[in-house]
Amino acid sequence: MTANFEVEFIERSDRKARFVARGLTPAFANGIRRAMIADVPTFSIDDVRFVENSSVMFDEMIGLRLGLVPLTTPLDDFEVGESVTLALDVEGPATAYSGDIETSDALVEPADRNVPIIELKNGQRLELEADAVLETGKSHAKQQGGVAVGYRHLQRVEVVGDDPDAEFDEQEPNILRGVIEDEGELVPTEEFDNDLTNRYPGKEVEVHDVPGAFVFHVETDGSFSVEELVTRAVDSIESRAAELEEKVAI
Repeated sequence: MTANFEVEFIERSDRKARFVARGLTPAFANGIRRAMIADVPTFSIDDVRFVENSSVMFDEMIGLRLGLVPLTTPLDDFEVGESVTLALDVEGPATAYSGDIETSDALVEPADRNVPIIELKNGQRLELEADAVLETGKSHAKQQGGVAVGYRHLQRVEVVGDDPDAEFDEQEPNILRGVIEDEGELVPTEEFDNDLTNRYPGKEVEVHDVPGAFVFHVETDGSFSVEELVTRAVDSIESRAAELEEKVAI
């Protein structure tokens, strides 16, 4: 599979990014989105063994909360299906946080240390062991490292003339959300309050989808960076395409 596309970042941080990808078909853009959600594995707590739970919350409820704690996921060091043992031992009065979770492997630990698990009153205690398993979002939603993944067409705005009514009457708002391309420049619409009349006062404009160009909005839960999530998703598509090509050729 040969992919020939260009990527330009509009905003970028470790966990959140917005970028334009050019040279894609709608099907391939949606394939990348689906791969980011379902194909890139993450560690998540799956099996919990309670030693003591004298809190007011049932074991099952605490297990559900633990399963939603994001864990760092070094994908080059583990294979899908492998597990890491975690432990938690907190006595009240105190609040048990994700940062109280101890790990048998320093590579896999809570991505955020301030996620509250339960508040323990005086005399209450929570002690447990748990297995965090590396699996994909296909098996369970808690294994999805991409917590917010979406895309839309990049739109180009062209000035086609003057608005004859703008001189006498206030222009009606022309709301457009996302990212526009204006003479080759990428401009997030929030820079002009999503209202084209603020950027082009007194002008008539036309808005067109840019063929083959899509704006992606991606946010991870901290299991890994946005860059790794996108790269792994594309690698997954390439791997499946190569497998299909091989099977068809046989």
